[in-house]
Amino acid sequence: MRPEPFRIAIPDADVHRLRTRLGETTWPGDFNNETGRYGVSETWLRKAISYWRDEYDWRKAEAAMNRFPHFRVVIDDVPVHYIHVKSKRANAVPLILSHGWPWTFWDWKDVIAPLADPENDALPAFDVVVPSLPGFGFSTPLRTPGVDVREVARRWHILMRDVLGYPRFAAAGGDWGSLITAQIGHEFPADLIGVNMTLPMIPGLDLTRFAGATFAPEEQWMSDRMAEAHPTITSHIAVQGTDPQTLAYGLADSPAGLAAWLWERRLAWSDPRLDSPARGLDGLCTLASIYWFTNSIASSMRIYFEFFKGPWLAPRQGTKTIDTPTGFTIGPKELLMMPRKMAEELTNLKRWTILPRGGHFVPAEVPDLVVEEYRAFFGGLS
Repeated sequence: MRPEPFRIAIPDADVHRLRTRLGETTWPGDFNNETGRYGVSETWLRKAISYWRDEYDWRKAEAAMNRFPHFRVVIDDVPVHYIHVKSKRANAVPLILSHGWPWTFWDWKDVIAPLADPENDALPAFDVVVPSLPGFGFSTPLRTPGVDVREVARRWHILMRDVLGYPRFAAAGGDWGSLITAQIGHEFPADLIGVNMTLPMIPGLDLTRFAGATFAPEEQWMSDRMAEAHPTITSHIAVQGTDPQTLAYGLADSPAGLAAWLWERRLAWSDPRLDSPARGLDGLCTLASIYWFTNSIASSMRIYFEFFKGPWLAPRQGTKTIDTPTGFTIGPKELLMMPRKMAEELTNLKRWTILPRGGHFVPAEVPDLVVEEYRAFFGGLS
């Protein structure tokens, strides 16, 4: 398991082909859908696709990515791409950051440098590791079945300890990255400094408990937010958790179709009050470009099937499901909420923060707040 330096270098022919394919989009027609009640508005999507084809600069985004040190390593037959930024500090906290879907590793871009090189010595510093999930982006091709949340968590543990040589480390994540982080904290407490999740999910917790959860009076807004968000999360879970390959043929063949599927969720799940990379056209185009150039939409959706084919078990028994010191950093526009009381019962809860703004993609939406939270939480544990 020897890591090799990696540089992102998409061939000019692939960039040209993308622009050509975007120009050849067959539009289905879209009447009485100005508000997007039937799905993504064709009026909006035409403008966004035109921007992707004619104005968006992939080379600029690629150059920004390559300013970070990238590596690839194969762990148990699965290729893993990751960024590894080492702090100048000898006492830096090793921290692995895990993304979700429809995210990429690049959603963490604005927290890496502030965490690795803080502006003054009074602030904690981190060795930051940002992998692409198996089957996502440059962690391809994925040809190993059964790579579910637990399997990713096991590989992240190998990456941090055996490949990078950190005997103990911290972990944080959002979306699927939250589940992976929770799994690491559950299974490997002796090796973890702490875990922090933006999406409150716990191994072994039946999802139906969320629907019947009892929120404190001051938390009633959480129940209201889940009801508001529910219609926006049903379609992709139903398809990607049941027969993702069928949908993948269309998305892998049409960049406009791929973009519509990804972008609808980015817009629906981010905080509409913010002008952030999660919602801006350049950020949306970079997201879709990574999925398109790596032809990874099919393999990225497999994690849904692998997860939903059976219950999310908690194999290690203990007083708490997560004995590792645990923190939650939750945006007010997150999709799923948990009463604080439940988190206290199931985890070794040390920090519970409801951010003043942000949605499902808080590292991209409010990176400054995320950096503050990780400094306060992990810095206090190490």
